[in-house]
Formats: sequence, structure tokens, C-alpha cells
Amino acid sequence: QVQLVESGGGLVQAGGSLRLSCAGSGRTFGDYAVGWFRQAPGNEREFVAAISWTGSTTTYQGSVKGRFTISRDNAKNTVYLQMNSLKPEDTGDYYCAADLNPRYRQIPPMTRNDYHYWGQGTQVTVSS
Repeated sequence: QVQLVESGGGLVQAGGSLRLSCAGSGRTFGDYAVGWFRQAPGNEREFVAAISWTGSTTTYQGSVKGRFTISRDNAKNTVYLQMNSLKPEDTGDYYCAADLNPRYRQIPPMTRNDYHYWGQGTQVTVSS
């Protein structure tokens, strides 16, 4: 069993930055891929970024490439999402998710159905 807790959300002006954290517990943190997803009101939950077990591979949704950076510190059992140059369309609830499947050791999944463990989310609001 894996427990995930997100933090770091808040209200920020367009052009500003936030760093989200996802703290994991319950299993050796380096044993799972981690993804970030977001959900705006009235929209479906969408993929934002993901990172492989060791952090050697990262993937991003096109709209956040160059602005967001996902990273992990396995010694601290934490995955981060650094968000820069935020836009109002980045507003939403941000969720981290994890999966233990060994096939994701090198390439993390980008589909929400591939993740079995989810946190409760943290809200991000970007004002214009």
C-alpha cells in the first residue's frame, strides 16, 4: 500500500511560480513511478508530468513543457513539481499518483488509468 500527500498549492498571479510536493509512504519510494495530474472545474483529469523510478526519465504534457519541472528525492520520499510562468489556464486541483509496476522503471505512464495510488489533491489558482 502506498499513501501520497500533496502540498504546496495556493493562489498566485499569472507569471508567478509554485512548487508542489508529493510525499509518499508505505513502500520503498524508489519502487514506483509518479505522475502529476490536474483537474479544472468541469473538465476531466489530465496528465501534467511523470517521472520514472530513478528519475532518469521525465515526460510532460505539451502545454507545460519548458515551464514545469518534475523531480524526485528518493531519500526524502518526495516528488516535486516546480511550476514557473504560471498561466490562468493552469488553475485546477493537482493530484500526484503512483504505480508499482516494474515496467514503469524506465518509462513512466502518462495515462491516469495506469496509476493505482492517488493523493487527495492540492488546489492551484492562477489569477490574471
